[in-house]
Amino acid sequence: MAKEITCCFTGHRDLGASFKKEDLKSAIEGLIDRGVKIFIAGGALGFDTEAALEVLRQRKKGKDVELHIYAPCQEQSKRFSFWDKMLYNKILKHANYVDMPERTYFDGCMKIRNYKMVDASSYVIAYYSGQFKSGTGQTVRYAERCGLEIINLYKE
Repeated sequence: MAKEITCCFTGHRDLGASFKKEDLKSAIEGLIDRGVKIFIAGGALGFDTEAALEVLRQRKKGKDVELHIYAPCQEQSKRFSFWDKMLYNKILKHANYVDMPERTYFDGCMKIRNYKMVDASSYVIAYYSGQFKSGTGQTVRYAERCGLEIINLYKE
């Protein structure tokens, strides 16, 4: 996988009133116009799900893009509601690539997944409120240290 044409997503599970699907769509389309073809989502609820769905919409519209899912473990959807599991499975079915290295959840598996996504990317589209103690915050700070271009869609 070519890092220079890859973008990953990180964001909160709870999407506030400032989240706009149109902003996410515009950010993805902007990166596609710049040559990005591979988009990596972590398979979580909230922002990851919205991002994955938008990449699939772009592909359906004929854009030359791939959706990769880096789930932290095979049990990712274990506590999802029935409908969220249905949507998650649909996304997995339509993804170009799915990585689930661990069978069960363990402390730290989300961080490993997040860092793996950043390490494979040159860009990050984030929905980050600035909350320091969150997986999203940790991922954004790591991406900054790694020199990735970060597009934060969060607005107060």
